[in-house]
Amino acid sequence: MCSINGCVDFIHPERVNSKAAEVACFQMRRRGPDGSGHFDAPGVSLWHNRLAVMDPAGGKQPMSVVFKGQRYTVVYNGEIYNTAELRQTLAGQGAVFLTACDTEVVLWSYIVYGKDCPKHLNGIFSFAVCEEGRDLLFVARDRLGVKPFFYTVLGSSFYFASEIKGLLAHPEIPP
Repeated sequence: MCSINGCVDFIHPERVNSKAAEVACFQMRRRGPDGSGHFDAPGVSLWHNRLAVMDPAGGKQPMSVVFKGQRYTVVYNGEIYNTAELRQTLAGQGAVFLTACDTEVVLWSYIVYGKDCPKHLNGIFSFAVCEEGRDLLFVARDRLGVKPFFYTVLGSSFYFASEIKGLLAHPEIPP
């Protein structure tokens, strides 16, 4: 079990409160006691708490890949059951894997399949992928909602978290 959370506002990037996202991450640390990480860019703050199951050394998050000059960054919680098959298919389409973790498979699935990537994932998951410089955030969760994904929109700001208390860590969000 891991946790993800973040805040995105591409219209008013100054509204993104990385400190509040860090507090949200801290409040959900029981979901990922093996470490936490964050990614900040103009208008984006993504956070992750990790429970290291696959590839403890290589599976740190947020995870970024640069492909054809575009940087993609993912925060992910879940388990993908068809990782081996996807890895092989994606490698045939240009993916270069540097780890043995399914996080990288999720990220490359997005890079190759775009918004259709969840259709290719057999498993339980919730994730967010940021395309830096394109002002784009893609979010998804498994079809049954096994992995939680809570969100709210306030004005032009989008907030998400694995638990409601992660959302409420943002002072902008009323209880």
